[in-house]
Amino acid sequence: MGVQATVVFTDLHGSTAVFEALGNVVATETITKITAWIAQQCEQANGRVVKTLGDGVLAMFPDGASAVRAVVELQRIHFGRILRSPKGTAMPIRIGLATGDVELVAGDCYGDAVNVAARLCDLCGPNQIWADAASLHDVSEAQGVTFRILGPINIRGRAEPCTVYQIEWREEEVSDFLTMQGDIDPLLVPGESDVLGREVELRWLDHTQSFKSFELPVHIGRVRNVEFMVNDPRVSRTHARLEWRNGSVVLVDVSSYGSWIRFTGANGADVLLRREECVLHGEGELALGASFADPNVPTVHFKVL
Repeated sequence: MGVQATVVFTDLHGSTAVFEALGNVVATETITKITAWIAQQCEQANGRVVKTLGDGVLAMFPDGASAVRAVVELQRIHFGRILRSPKGTAMPIRIGLATGDVELVAGDCYGDAVNVAARLCDLCGPNQIWADAASLHDVSEAQGVTFRILGPINIRGRAEPCTVYQIEWREEEVSDFLTMQGDIDPLLVPGESDVLGREVELRWLDHTQSFKSFELPVHIGRVRNVEFMVNDPRVSRTHARLEWRNGSVVLVDVSSYGSWIRFTGANGADVLLRREECVLHGEGELALGASFADPNVPTVHFKVL
């Protein structure tokens, strides 16, 4: 049976580190409680929970407006919880939204909107919400909520690029709390404009370079005229581009054979980019031209400072 719906995918970022910090039993209990709470919040906001996926939730909403209200409230409440979490146990939420026809089969759902929402959830950063244009059609910005266009993004499996927006959210209560808490990581603050002084550090073998936000874009490739050279035959002449976009560092794959991203502390699958892009956050590794399964793949370590 086909229905028109707004699909919501949520994911807890950093759950692997929580298993290391708390142990399997306590970490599993903590993650289960958070996903159950997310599912409950979705249902109370007129959504339908299709299934939970370990540390993620798949839900459907009848329209974009109810979905946007629900996910913004999710982020606001959960962000307040993160601020009170012991060090090393915080798990920010990443959320993707997409609207379209969805097929319901045996209690599960399928369709382009499901795939797009899942991919946007993979590509966005902690505390972020990414939505396709259809999800925001006829949806108005509310107090403390802004829709910032990120532009067309290629989604694997789709012939046409998808126009994507970041739903930026803010509330005064969170800002006041941050003023009192001097040791809060400023990178967790949602909705901030471009923060000058942010930089990204790249390391390949014994070669390390740092690039400030105003120095981007920079290119990674195997030829000498790129800003960061990785001299390996599997790396394309110009393999990837780092851009400074709306306060985030974005990796854009322009290669022949793709780029793989592995975020430190993330328990999800490696992110494969083929002519696609992804927000870089925290630190991790980039495998260029082959997957991490190849023990000799050229690997670049990155850190967003």
